[in-house]
This record gives sequence, structure tokens and C-alpha cells, in this order.
Amino acid sequence: MKAVLLPLLLLAGTLAVPGAQAQAPAVLAASESNVLLEGEQRFRPQWSARGLVAAQEPLASAAGAAILRQGGNAVDGAVATAFALAVTLPQAGNLGGGGFLLLWLPGPSPARQRGCLAGAAPELAIGGGTAVAVNFRETAPAAATATLFLGPDGQVDRARATRSLLSTAVPGSVAGLALAQRCYGRLPLPQVMAPAIRLAADGFPVSKELSDSLAAAAPRLQADPVSRRQFLPPPLPGTRLRQSELAATLRRIAAEGENGFYRGPVANALVAAMARGGGLISHNDLRAYRARLVRPLRREFRGHPVLSMPPPGGGLTLLQLLGILEPFDLAGSGLNAAASLHPMAEAMNLAYRDRNALLGDPDQVPVPVERLLSAAHLDALRRRLDPRRHIPAPALEAAAAREGTNTTHLSVADRQGGLAALTTTLNFPYGNGISVPGMGFLLNNEMDDFTALPGSANAFGLRQGAANAIAPGRRPLSSMAPTLVFRPDGRPWIATGSPGGSRIITTVLQVLLNRMVHGLNLAGAVAAPRIHSQLWPDRIDAEEGLSPDSRRLLEAMGHSVRQAPAMGAANSVEVLAAGGSLGAVDPRRAEGPAVAE
Repeated sequence: MKAVLLPLLLLAGTLAVPGAQAQAPAVLAASESNVLLEGEQRFRPQWSARGLVAAQEPLASAAGAAILRQGGNAVDGAVATAFALAVTLPQAGNLGGGGFLLLWLPGPSPARQRGCLAGAAPELAIGGGTAVAVNFRETAPAAATATLFLGPDGQVDRARATRSLLSTAVPGSVAGLALAQRCYGRLPLPQVMAPAIRLAADGFPVSKELSDSLAAAAPRLQADPVSRRQFLPPPLPGTRLRQSELAATLRRIAAEGENGFYRGPVANALVAAMARGGGLISHNDLRAYRARLVRPLRREFRGHPVLSMPPPGGGLTLLQLLGILEPFDLAGSGLNAAASLHPMAEAMNLAYRDRNALLGDPDQVPVPVERLLSAAHLDALRRRLDPRRHIPAPALEAAAAREGTNTTHLSVADRQGGLAALTTTLNFPYGNGISVPGMGFLLNNEMDDFTALPGSANAFGLRQGAANAIAPGRRPLSSMAPTLVFRPDGRPWIATGSPGGSRIITTVLQVLLNRMVHGLNLAGAVAAPRIHSQLWPDRIDAEEGLSPDSRRLLEAMGHSVRQAPAMGAANSVEVLAAGGSLGAVDPRRAEGPAVAE
């Protein structure tokens, strides 16, 4: 069948492709007894027989879909989409940031044969295939110190922490994407990167979302002459944006792999910019950076294996939340009813207490992963829940960490059922707003994700712990939680994840609960209204769509409930047991995806 690509039709955030099957099979998950019939649900996921990409921006989705059509697997599609996002979604897609990738491929792993698995094997065998995680979170430069962002008064200097070159951690995206493709992809890197290079060299029509985003970020971008020249004044929608310098950088990476970024002209330009502007990254920092293959965390939820990112990623907290909530009859209480939302919010607060007191980079600080996921510990947390009343944050004696909100997530399913979930970020929109001269890419401000002053509240009222303090070579704590779910027999089922800063974990949680417990199809699970609670500030944030009755009942239990902006963008895919796959792009931030079939 000929492949078809089409941008999103803006109908409740679903994917639509002329000529493809209009809807999924009548029942989407036979193992779940409470799944609603497809015709009873408002939202429809898109079906494809030959693989599918769900991402925030349509041209990047099309790039990944093109690679699937050329015979690429889920990893090739994810890497192609991620490099294209560095061109078409500069507020979050990036070469100068970092992130995490979680993948599952059927059959024997190609990584050992390719020399990727020296030493302890990080892979996890499941369902006749191989799962592995790629940690390409940024690292602190060797010259970084714990007091890097403290001013003369002993308080955090927010400008230094977010808008200066001191805020830039050693980028990990290029190393992570190259490692994943080299070890698990099927196609050569130049072929996988070709769509991104074309988008940068030939340009693309600016969307209204990108135009508006650049206008909002103009004060930060204006402060840097390189960013100002590239992005300002904000191009009007429909204007073609060409990025010749970025195209040249992408060509170097395609030809040389990560050496095209961490050595040679790109590295020289980055280090020179640091020297001129007071940043810390050196040639040694760039040469020493390594993305890592790591073993995914695994926990069962109602018979389904769930895999997610280990620390410094957010998967441990996600699995804790699933473990705390597993015995509750949330389906009986009802989707977004107060009787369901109350234990969810209280569980969120308890899990965030653990996250911010105990979690950090496991390469440098001890992280008690097994204890935190043990049945005894989860039972103890569950016993702290009062089924009738909210426990105020001070009573839990907790602290919480933060992550910036401008992140992007993509999910890919290939025709063999392989899955990839990839989340990447610059931290703030456009990072610190500073571009590397002559190279065409923006730098992150991920150093702000470290603890600048233990126990102090940041601008969002969130508190951070000493386990996440700044230290040379350390990776900052993250909420990013790309996640894979399998059927009870081990066959692949769902790939999901989200941007959204500290709301990432709770967004992924609710997508999974909506699909696995409440019986919504994938599109409905992604589109349903969400809540978020993270202990500090002591409140529930609720999206539009929460019923007034639920809000009143929660307030009667002692919760403070605040109407909040839309949370996350949980672009997700699902492999059908009968063949083919489904995709759902989150309507909250969707410009549109592409589907390969």
C-alpha cells in the first residue's frame, strides 16, 4: 500500500489520514474488562497498518514517518523525528539540550553484535524482544560548584540560573540520538537525518504556534545577538524559515556522528562562546560526555508490565504512583470524580516527597530504588492516605524539585510492533535564549534543574533537596518519564510520555489510568482533563473540564483547587493485538502529526 502523509485535522486532537481505516477495532484491549466500545467514545485514535509517529509538530512527524516508509524501525523513526524537531520546534526540540529514550524491539538485540554492550548488559528481555533506556540527560561542567547560583546575600540569583551561560549544562541530545541509532536503528545515520537537513536548508513555512512562541520569547532572544539575528523579528505565519547554519551542523553530525558535535568546529564554537560569555563548558567537558544505555525500571500494574526511566528520570515516581493507587477502585469511583481524584492527589504528594528528598543522579548519590518500589514501602505510603481528608503539605515534612516546562515528547510504533518513547528538553522555552555563533542551535539552561539552595522555594514555590545539588559531571534530576506498557503476556502495547516540567509524571500517570483502568481509548485517554499536585505549593491544579461538583467535594476534603492552564502533551501510540497501531496526538499543544501506513 502506498504511504500517505497528512498533517493533523484539528478535530479533538485525533489523527486523520484519508484512505486509512477510519476507526480502530470495536474493542481495543480485550484484556481489560471495562473497555468502552469505540462508538461510545468522543475521541478516535488514528489507525495505521505499517507504523505511526505521534509528535507535537507535523513536519517533524512527517520526517519520522518518511523514515518508517524507507524501512526504518521505531528507533530510526524516533531519531529522525527528534532531529527534525531541532529544526521545526526550536522552543523545545534541540541539539543543545538533553533527554531520555525508552525503546522495545522484537527479536534478538542488535546492540551486542555492534559493540554497544561492553560490561554489564542494561537490556531487559520481555515479550520475545529487548527493552533498553538511553540516558542523554545533560551533565554539569567540571568547573561547576554547589554555590554556583548564590548571590552575595546567600540567595539564588535567578538571572544567573536561567538566562546566563552559567546555566548551560553539557548537552546530551546529539550523543543520545546517535547512540540509540547506532546500537538499535536499522538505517544509516545520514539517511535518518536527511529529512531534518532538508528542513533546515530549504526552510519550512512558520506555523502560527511558532510565530506566537517566538514573539513571547522575544525579550530573552533579543539579549543574544546570534539568536536575535536568527529568530527576530518573529516571522509571520506562512513565512519560510531557513536555517543554513543549523543545516551545516546537522550535516557534520550526519557524516561524523557525535564527533561532529563534541569535537571539531561545533565544539570549538561552543567553547569559544563560553569563554567570551563567562560559561563553564570546556573542550574536556564535551569530549568526556557520554550518553548511557541503562536498564529500564519495571513494575507490574494490574498484570501489565510497565517500563519507565530510572533516575535521574521521572519513572521511579511514576511507578510509585501506580503502585500506591493499584488497590483503589478508581473505575468504580468514576473518571475525574472527587472519590478518584482525592487518593490520586494524596498519592502524588507522597511520591513527590520521596522524589525530592531522596532522588538524584545514581552515578553520584545513593538512590534506594528497590526500597522505594518495594511493596512494604508502597503499603506504608498508602497507609498515610486519609480517605476522607487532605493531609496538608507541612504535615508531610516534604520538599519538591522542579523542571522547566518547555519539553517535547514523541512516540513511534513500527510495522513490526517496535516501540520508542522519547522526551527531550532545553528546560525553558528556547533554553537560556543563547545560540552558538555560526552553528545555528540554542543552548539549554538545565543547570537550573539542580538544587541551587537546599530547602528553598523557587519561583514556582517548589523545594529541592540536597541529593540533587550541583556537582561536576552530575546529571540533574528530571521529571521526564518516557514509558512503555506491555500486555500481560509480554506483547507490546503502549508508548507514551509528555512534556510539562514537574507535571510530566502526573500527566503520564493519568494517561495510563484513563486507558488501563477507566477504559478510554487512546485518544480519549490523552484528551481527558487532568489534575496535578506536587506537595508544594499545597494545592491541586485542575485543567478546564473538572466538574464543579468534583471541585466542591475536593474543597470540602481540605484541598485547595486552582484552575490551571493545560498540562502536558502526551503524544502516544498503541500496538493492536490484531495487527496495526493506533496514534493519538495531545490536542493541548498539537500542530499535527504524520502517519506512515
